[in-house]
Amino acid sequence: MRAALDDLVARRLGDRAAVPAFTCYGADTALAVVTAAEALDRPVVLLVAPSSAGATTGTRLIRTLRSIADDSAVPVCVQLDHAKDEALIRGAIEAGVDAVLADGSHLPQAENAAFVRNVRIFAEPLGVVVEGELGSVPGAEDRASAHATADAGKTDPELVAKFLQTSGAQLLACGVGNVHGHYRGAPAIDWSLLARIRDHAGPIPLVLHGASGLPAADLRACGAAGVGKVNVNTELRTAMLAIVEERIEPARAAGEDMLALARAVLETATGVARGVLETLGG
Repeated sequence: MRAALDDLVARRLGDRAAVPAFTCYGADTALAVVTAAEALDRPVVLLVAPSSAGATTGTRLIRTLRSIADDSAVPVCVQLDHAKDEALIRGAIEAGVDAVLADGSHLPQAENAAFVRNVRIFAEPLGVVVEGELGSVPGAEDRASAHATADAGKTDPELVAKFLQTSGAQLLACGVGNVHGHYRGAPAIDWSLLARIRDHAGPIPLVLHGASGLPAADLRACGAAGVGKVNVNTELRTAMLAIVEERIEPARAAGEDMLALARAVLETATGVARGVLETLGG
């Protein structure tokens, strides 16, 4: 069953837990994530990267994820992630996403807020939830480079209340030492900064991008810290690529056994998603 992102997050925060959001480059990933969610009776978010949404098959991918979400026995939301282009957002909404991250984090604060506000104006009547981002998270969503935790890009808590008021964002992605891709060295989430951001955000749930590679204790602490959604991409993608590399030659030797290879990928992705869901608890 499909669910609104803000409702889904609010329910999980009530259990002092966060909802995991997994980037899905195809139906195989989405099926694995939903299979894991159903096994544990937990809600989940299927993320569509802007590179995927903007591809020639982007509309079909979104419709496919919607179909998988509709058929799920647990609440599932389909969200366009890190979209910086209004035309891309409009197209994804028309294709059927339930939520979007209107990412103006690369812009000055006032322009960022105006960008999010504009998206909220045309998204709200269609029931689409809008996430904003203040500060920036180092790294790229689709590539797993190594990045060290750094102060650059961290969210200034003093800017949060005004940004939320002027932008109308219904969730807020923030930078607190998290990175996209692999962490270089031990991750160091700035929990005191996160607490200050939460205080200034009031009732608006926070979002933590770059959750791949965080210690289990950090993931478990997210819900109590006001983080209602954590985004996972690298961990899932790395595991899927590793199992393809491991099984590709045996699949060829067995007469190009695509079913066995696809099953191995599905089982691996399901295991990763299940591990994240179990760690988040609630």
